[in-house]
Parts: sequence; structure tokens; C-alpha cells
Amino acid sequence: MSCRQGFPAMCNSRGGALFLLLLHSVVVALVSAQGSNKTSLWPTLSGKPPLVIARGGFSGLFADSSSVAYNFAQQVSPNVTLWCDVQLTKDGTGICVPDVKLENSTDISGIFKNRNKAYLVNGAPTDGYFSVDFTLKELSNVVLTQGVYSRTNKFDGNGFQILTVQNVAQTFKPSGLWLNIQLDAFFTQHNLSMRSYVISVSKSVIVNYISSPEVGFLRGITTRFNPRTTKLVFRFLGEDVIEPSMNKTYGSLLKNLTFIKTFASGILIPKSYIWPMDEALYLQPHTSVVANAHKEGLEVFASDFSNDVPFSFNYSYDPLTETLSFIDNDDFSVDGLLTDFPITQSVAIDSFAHLSKNASPPAKPFVISRFGASGDYTGCTDLAYKKAIDDGVDVLDCPVQLAKDGTPFCLSSINLIDSTTVAQSRFSSRTTNIPEIKAGTGIFTFNLTWSEIQTLTPSIASPYSKYTLFRNPRFKNNGEFLTLSKFLTLAKGASSLQGVLINIEHAPYLAENLGLSVTDAVIEALSKAGYDNLTSPKVMIQSTNSSVLMKFKDKRNYDRVYKVEENIRDASDSAVKDIKTFATAVVVGKESVMPENQAFLSTLTDTVSRLQSSKLPVYVEVFSNEFVSQAWDFFSDATVEINTYVKGVKVDGIITDFPLTAARYKKNRYMDTAINDTPAYMTPVLPGGLMQLITPDYMPPAEAPFPLLSESDVVEPPLPSTSAKPPTSSPSGEPTAATPPSPNGQAKIVSGFLLPYLAMLLATLFLI
Repeated sequence: MSCRQGFPAMCNSRGGALFLLLLHSVVVALVSAQGSNKTSLWPTLSGKPPLVIARGGFSGLFADSSSVAYNFAQQVSPNVTLWCDVQLTKDGTGICVPDVKLENSTDISGIFKNRNKAYLVNGAPTDGYFSVDFTLKELSNVVLTQGVYSRTNKFDGNGFQILTVQNVAQTFKPSGLWLNIQLDAFFTQHNLSMRSYVISVSKSVIVNYISSPEVGFLRGITTRFNPRTTKLVFRFLGEDVIEPSMNKTYGSLLKNLTFIKTFASGILIPKSYIWPMDEALYLQPHTSVVANAHKEGLEVFASDFSNDVPFSFNYSYDPLTETLSFIDNDDFSVDGLLTDFPITQSVAIDSFAHLSKNASPPAKPFVISRFGASGDYTGCTDLAYKKAIDDGVDVLDCPVQLAKDGTPFCLSSINLIDSTTVAQSRFSSRTTNIPEIKAGTGIFTFNLTWSEIQTLTPSIASPYSKYTLFRNPRFKNNGEFLTLSKFLTLAKGASSLQGVLINIEHAPYLAENLGLSVTDAVIEALSKAGYDNLTSPKVMIQSTNSSVLMKFKDKRNYDRVYKVEENIRDASDSAVKDIKTFATAVVVGKESVMPENQAFLSTLTDTVSRLQSSKLPVYVEVFSNEFVSQAWDFFSDATVEINTYVKGVKVDGIITDFPLTAARYKKNRYMDTAINDTPAYMTPVLPGGLMQLITPDYMPPAEAPFPLLSESDVVEPPLPSTSAKPPTSSPSGEPTAATPPSPNGQAKIVSGFLLPYLAMLLATLFLI
């Protein structure tokens, strides 16, 4: 067999280098045989773990049905079944391409211009570049590309050619090969016999599954295949779609599974057949289709699993949660899952399914909430806090704001517009412009009394709404805000909590301009709640202001957490030394640990190792479930991202708005397993690994590294004393413009020296 026939992508040195990188450099979460979950009998038809079926390989990242996609799928899931959508060429060769129209998944329109044609496909006029109009030799000049435009095209420069069914079977030798025959009737119209092809190819390669949505096709081949070797699977399309050979809807055929059993061993159904959703994308009770099929002796395979497509709000954008609902519930398990991201289903089966509900997770790393479970409810409401506790959060947070009357309460932002409907309320006229706090106008907490704030309606924040990814819209205005006192009482009554984190910002402005001391308010509330003498839950005070943390230095049993707002690549020795004088831990952003370039991880910085070497625990923020919040390297799976920061970087805490995902991660089957005994799929992602697979013409431009955190970035003057005075305003009622502040709202000592110097210099110039 020639190189081009067997593995076209390996026919040049770059192709070979690419696969060496895939196998050895891109250290991803790989599933190994030793990680197999054999702890209990599965409620599948066979009693074995569900099958993981990789649709076109790892098509969630690479071009569907490309050699790299198939190879990568096998690395992340060694027992994976490889799926091939079979199309026939003009000369009757079976190729693996996701659709009979080739232009959406290849570069054919640029190679063979004006050779598109129009045909009837299932009765619908369709224009495109069809496989039946090209010979295999002609298609050897065509390369596969990423056909889903919301996915990265950065790997398209590698020139992966179209593979035949024999290429896939003989090159990858998969543990399972699944051929999907979608349009037998169409090929018959073009004098090509898919029946003859599948019978012929099964004589040279082992085909484990053949699926089709056409009853006539499966009934025509059922006597030619031994179900012990090759299982026939009837594929259901939409419930209202007409099946061509029976002229009945798929919904009506689902009611006659006894008939399906006469020609098939199983059914492949959209996941919505099992867990239907209402129009608002909330789950309805599961159907009985799995139980009904199992009674007939039919296996049930569920399709449409994709990490980067919005699914039910009940899953909180977590694909692992979705997968577990199909395989680990009290009623049923499907027999297999068809997916674009096989790592998620493999990890779910091996590491998370059938965990003991009484399992105790390790104490570290801390799972720290960000405004409670703010991914599910409006941040800092009673609902967000109670869900975070129920989800297993270790440290519950409260960003303290002050009302006009000095009442301390928990709110995600000092600007009420960010988390309430105040802009649509009777207080909408109270907008002010305070550049020391934020650019533009706002309605700030100190503009309203606590009793007025209590009348406001909460409004959930959806940070990725520009991608039409909204958070829990049905409950977007539910919940009540809590005073700091009520928050502390709630936390004190939650025995599962290890700590509370009190976040204090804008203290210098509040003290100097409004005469409000947020630090005194916090100290008083903690003392009244009895936290001064408590060892559990532990009190953690967080701020970007070193001067704030210094106010708590005499509280020996409090942790003081310094937040570095800017992205950094490292910290100087002098900066670390200074931080240790006022803080016992540090918070940094994710990009200070692993910077991104066009959503690809580029490198691993020295930030965490530098701080930890000085005995400063490092907590990293913000971990969200929405796939657009994660680098491509994490495969649109929040659990893969968390695993990399915990196992690879060894951070001390995860700050997240979806505590359930992080808390469940700590319970995974191999969390405390020695590294040498840990399954390969728990190996962290290698920063920069995927970028090595991008050809120069697709490579993102290099970016300058983040700065080094220096001592001048850290040192601040003490907090100003509180003196009751309103913010200065211009005659129009707007506050006067102020010199832009540092990100934490307080000028650094160096800046404080420089500004008077510049003022004197300007005065001198005017006197000349």
C-alpha cells in the first residue's frame, strides 16, 4: 500500500512531524485502559460501559474525518469507535466525508471551480459539489477543512486529504468502526449501489456497525451481515421528518420498535428523544424510549453531543453534566454516545460515573465561589449562595459594598446597573460619573440607602451574551440580596464550608470622598457575628489594595489575600517580599498563568511557581463553564481546564461562578491517586502544544509578554482617614474629572511623587 493510499497526511515530513507532536508533545487528557470504570454493572443492554463513538474523529477541533481527527480521537479515548459518514465517488469508492456536498468540509470549490451541480436530495433541489461527480483520483487534489465556522480553522493549512474507508480501517485499526449511510436513495439515482459497496468493503475490513435512516437500505442488507460481527442500527431523524422508504414520520416509527427489531440490532436517536426540552431550553422529564428499546432487545445510541453548541440550561453549560445525565441516573443508561468531543464522554464514563455520593473530596485545592453560584442565579443573592453551598463550594465569597446609610451588604459590583434593574427603576435619574471608580456613568451603591436597594430587582449577569450564551433566563430576576450580617449567619450555619472570603474594593475613595469606612464596617460585622474566635469557617479578606489588607494585619486568625488585577508573567523578588508583609495568599487571573493568543495557550509563566516558592498560596480566577471562556486547548470542556490548573500547575484554589463543576472535579476517581498510577486522561494540557500544529500561514501574530510585577506596582500609601464630604461636582452636577486612578482605585507611591513633580514643572513653564 502506498503512502498516499494508507495515510496521505504522512506523505511529507511536516505530516510526520505533526503526528509526532500529536502523540508526544500535545499532552492532553488521554483516556487509558487502566482508567476503565468497572466498579459496577452498567444498566446498558449488555451490562458493559457505554460506547464512545467519535463522529469523524475528534471533529470538535480538527477537520471532520481527517487523519488528524481520527488519530487524536484514539489518543484521548483508546477504545473509541471511529465514525465514518460514507459517500460514494463517481467511480464507486467509499470515502469518509461528513456530507454528500463536499464544499462545506473541503476546499473543492477553489480547486474545481464551476463544477457545482444541482440535484434532488430527498426530494429537495440542492446545489453543490457532490461526491458522485468526482473520481477518487480527482479528489486526491482536495483537502479537508473545518466545516463548522464557529470552530477554529487554524489547522486547515496542514493539507489533510480525503480518506477512504479502507484508509481509516487499515491505518488506525480502530477497536470499532462505524459506517453511516445517510443517502442510499440518492446514490441509487446516480447508478451507484451503496448496498454492493458495504457488502464488498466488509470482506476486506472489519465493520462493527452500519447505520442508516433508510429502512429499505437496512432491510436490504440484513441477511448479508452476522449481527455478532456487524450490527445494523436504524438512525432516527427529527420526529416530523418523513422516512423515504416507508413514507412515515420517524416519530411514528418510534412507536413500533418491534418492527425495527426485525432488521436492526439498535437505534441511533437524537438526544432530545430521551431528554426533551421545552421552547425555553429547559429539560422536561425523560422519556421511556431507552427502557422500551431495551425491552425489545435493541441497543440505544444517542447522538448530537457537542461541547460547543448551547444545550439545556439545566446543565449550566457543562458538557460533563449533560453526558452523566444519559449514563448515570437512577433509571437508565444509553448504550453509546455519538460525539464531536470524545474526551468528555470518555472521562465521564471512566472517572465520574457511579461515584459514591458519600465520597469526601480532598481539602485542597479550594473551590472558591465568585458571587456564589453566579452562573446559575444573580450573583450575591440568597439563591446563588445557597446553591453554591449545596454544590459543595469550600469558600463562600461576599464582595462588600456600602449603601448610602453605611449598611454593608454583598453585591458583585459597586455599580448597581451591573446586577440589578436599577436603570429601569424610579432611581434611574441618580446616575453619576465617577472616573475614580469606573469609566462612564453608573448608579452606585452609595447613591441609595439599603432600604431603597432592597426594592431593586436582581438581574443575572451574562458575560458571554454577545455569543448569545445567556445564563438561566427563567430565573434571571430571582433572589434577594443579603447584608453582610445575614451572609455571615448563612455561612456560619453551613458546616461544609471551610471559609468565607470578604472582598473589599474602592476603600480609599469611600473613605476620602464619602467619609465611609468599609474596613471598619467589615471588622464590626465579623466581630458581631462571632468570627473573631472561630477557626471554621476561616475568614479570608481579599483586596487589590495592600492598604486594606494592612488594616487586618492584627487579626491573626484571618487570611489576607492580595489580588493582582493586571496580567503578569512573573513577580520580582522585591515585589514578592513586599506582598509577604501584608498578605498570606495571592489571586491572579488565568492569563497570568497561561497566556492566550487568539484563544490558543502560548506558554506557562513563572507566576505561580514564584509565589508558591515564597510560601504564598495562589488562587486563580475566573473559571466559567461557557465554552467561549476556555482556550481551544481545553476542548470546550471546563473539567479539562480545571484539571490542567490543578494537576499541571498545582494551584491552591479555583475561583469560579459554577462551583458544582469544580467541586465535582475534586471527587473524580483519581484525584488522590499517585501520579504514576493516574490514568493518562488526567494528564494536563501542555501550553503551546496545539500552536505547534498550526502552519506558518495560519499562525497568530506573536504578542508581547505580560509585564513583570514590580515593587512599585504593589506599594501603596495607607488608607486615608474617613472625613464626611460629598464628591466634588461640576456646576452641571457632574463630578469633576479626576486623574485616572490605578486599577484598584488608589494611587501608588511612585505616582504620588511623580504628579506633584510634573505640576511644578508645568508651573515653571508658565512663568517663563
